[in-house]
Amino acid sequence: MTHTISGQYGRDSIVLETGNWAKQAHGSVVYKSGNLVLLATVCAADDAKEGQDFFPLTCEYSEKLYSVGRFPGGYFKREAKPPEHEVLTSRIIDRPIRPLFPEGYFCEVQLQVQVLSADGDVTVAGHALNAASAALAVSDIPFNGPIGGARIGRIDGELVLNPTNKELLNSDLDLVVAGTKTHIVMIEGEAKELSNEEMLAALRFAQKHIAEFVALQEEFAKKIGVVKREVKLRKKDEELLAKVKDYAFEKLKAANQTSDKTSRNKEISNVNKEVVEFFKQTVEESEKIKDIKSFLHELEYEIVREQVLTQGTRFDGRKLDEIRPISVEINPLPGPHGSSVFTRGQTQSLGVVTLGTGSDNQRYETLEGQKEKSFMLHYNFPAFSVGEVRRSSGPGRREIGHGNLAERALKLVLPKPDEFPYVIRVVSEILESNGSSSMASVCSGSLALMAAGVPIRGSVSGIAMGLFSDSSGKFAVLSDIAGLEDHFGDMDCKIAGTRKGITAFQMDLKVTGVSFDVLENVFTQAQKGRFHILDIMEKHISKAADHLAGTAPRIIVRNIPKDRIGELIGPGGKNVRGISELTGAELYIEDDGRVTISGANQESAEKAARMVDGFFTEVEVGKIYEGKVKRIADFGAFVEILPGKEGLCHISKIDFKRVNSVKDIVKEGDIIRVKVLNVDKTGKIDLSRKDALEEEQQA
Repeated sequence: MTHTISGQYGRDSIVLETGNWAKQAHGSVVYKSGNLVLLATVCAADDAKEGQDFFPLTCEYSEKLYSVGRFPGGYFKREAKPPEHEVLTSRIIDRPIRPLFPEGYFCEVQLQVQVLSADGDVTVAGHALNAASAALAVSDIPFNGPIGGARIGRIDGELVLNPTNKELLNSDLDLVVAGTKTHIVMIEGEAKELSNEEMLAALRFAQKHIAEFVALQEEFAKKIGVVKREVKLRKKDEELLAKVKDYAFEKLKAANQTSDKTSRNKEISNVNKEVVEFFKQTVEESEKIKDIKSFLHELEYEIVREQVLTQGTRFDGRKLDEIRPISVEINPLPGPHGSSVFTRGQTQSLGVVTLGTGSDNQRYETLEGQKEKSFMLHYNFPAFSVGEVRRSSGPGRREIGHGNLAERALKLVLPKPDEFPYVIRVVSEILESNGSSSMASVCSGSLALMAAGVPIRGSVSGIAMGLFSDSSGKFAVLSDIAGLEDHFGDMDCKIAGTRKGITAFQMDLKVTGVSFDVLENVFTQAQKGRFHILDIMEKHISKAADHLAGTAPRIIVRNIPKDRIGELIGPGGKNVRGISELTGAELYIEDDGRVTISGANQESAEKAARMVDGFFTEVEVGKIYEGKVKRIADFGAFVEILPGKEGLCHISKIDFKRVNSVKDIVKEGDIIRVKVLNVDKTGKIDLSRKDALEEEQQA
C-alpha cells in the first residue's frame, strides 16, 4: 500500500512517498522537491555477527547522471568509484545518524540515498539528510530519531533555507545543519569571516526549520503505523564489571596521568594485560575476556571524564582552555614553492605549496556539469603518524573529509585570480597525530601559502573543541582536544578562521544533541584559542613573502576580445605553437578571452606576453619596428613586424644603394628594423629598411 505526505519546508514543497518503490527494503522513501527525486533505502541484518563489538553502519550517497540526461564521462560509460563530492555528502549523512542508534545495537545497517532526478535550482545536501532520516523513520529498524537536515545561506544579510545553486554564488555562508526537534547534532560548512553571533543566529534559524521537518516525519510514521522490531541489545554483565572496576580502577587512573601519548598508551596497555591475565584465572570463556577488555575501555572513559568534570583538569595537566605548546618552521624544504611545519603538542603537519598554471586546474563532473578548481588541499594520514603498521592505500573518507575542511578554511582568504593568476595546491602531510590534525593542516597550509608568496588576506588558524557532560546538566568545554579527549568526549567541534571571523566549521556529536548555551561557550572559547594560535603563527610570518620561489612559474595575464580568440590561436593552433616555440612559455586560453601566459622565468613570460599583445596592436604609420624576414621575393622581402602582421619592404627600399638581388642584403630569418610608410584600407603594409636606417643615423 502506498502512503504519501506533503508539506512545506521553507520555500520548498516536499513530498514523501513509501510503499510503491523498493518494497523489499526494510525502509524506503521516494523524496521529491521540485524536479529533485531521491530514493532513500535502508536495510538491517536481523542479528549481529557473532563476536561483533561495534556498530557496522554504512551510508552511501550516489548521483546518477541519467538524472540530468547525461552520459558519464570517460571510457566506461557507467558510474564507478564515487567522486569526492559524493563521498563528502555520504559523510554528512553518516555523521549525525550514527550516534542516534541504540547503545548495544550491533546489527549491520546499510543506508543508501540515490539522486534519480536532479533539479538545477535545488541543492541536494539538506534534502539528502532528510530523505535518509525519513527512510529510517518508516522502517522497523530501531532509531532514536528522526532528524532533519537544512542547508543555510546568507544573501545580503538575509538567512535563506535551502538556497538555490545560483543563490549560493552570492552567499557569504554555506552551512549544512542536522538536528532533532530540540537540538543541533551536526554542522558542516564555510563562511566569509562571519562572527560568532552571526554563526549562532544561522544555527538557530536552521533549528527552527529542522523541527518543522522532524514533525512531518513523525506524522508520516504515525500515519503508516510503524512498529519497530524487537532487537536484543548487548547488555553488560554488571557483576563482572564491578569486579573489574574494583581491581583495575586505581591502576588505570594512575596510568592515565601520563601526558605523553606513547608512554601513556604503553602504561595503559600494561595495566590491561595485567587485568586480563588476572581474570583469566577465574574466567574461561573467550566472550567474557572480550567483555573485560571492553570494561577496561569504559573505566578509562569514566576516569578521563570524571577528572575533567569534577576537578577541572585534563589528563595532561592542562586547564580546560589551555592550548598545547606550539612550534613553527618556515620553508624547511628548499625544493617546493613554499613549505612549513606546524607542531602543536604531539600533532604535526607539514604543509607544502605548489604553484601552477591554468592547465593544472582540477576538472571534475557533477550533476551541474563540468567544473574546474584552481585551489585544492590534499590531506595525507600515514600509519607512522600514530606509530602503527598498516597497508598504504588511497585516501579514505576520513582523509577526503579532513582535506575538504581545511580547503574550505583557506580558500576564502585566497586572492582573486586577476590578482594572483596561479593554480594552487596545498598538501598536508601529517607527520604526527594526537588530535586535531585537520586544524593543524589549516595552520600549516596558511603558513606555507605565505611562505610561497601567495598574498592571502590574513592568517588562518583552526582549533578543535571538545565537550564533556553528564546527566545532571553539568558540562565542560575543552580547547584544543587531544586524541584521547576526542575519543572519550561528547563532541568534536572544529572551527577555523582569521581575526575577522570564521571561515570553516565542522561539529560532530556522540550524544543526542547540544544546547545553544553550550554552543555559545564553545564559539567564545574557540575564538580565544584561535587568536592565541594566530599570535604565535604571526611571530614567524605575518604577510606573504615578497618574491616567489625561483622554481615557481612566472605568470602574466592578458585579456583579449572573445571574438578574436581564433586570431591568437591561428589555424590548427599555429600561432600559439609558434609563441611557445620561440619563448618557451605556455599559453592557456579561456572562453572569456583570458589568456594566462606562464614561463619558467620572467623573461620567457614577458617575451610571450609581448607577442600576444602584438596580435591585437594596430600598426602605426611612421613607426619603426623590429621584424623578422619571413619570405623573400624578386621584388622585395616580406617582414613580420607584429605577430600575424606582415608587410612588404620593396627592393627599392631595402638599402641606400641600388640592389640587384634582395638576397644580397637580407636572408630569411634575419631580424631587421623597418619603418611603416603606409597601411591601406585592405590592411596592406608598406615598409622601408632604408628609411629606418636613415632616421636612426640622423638621431
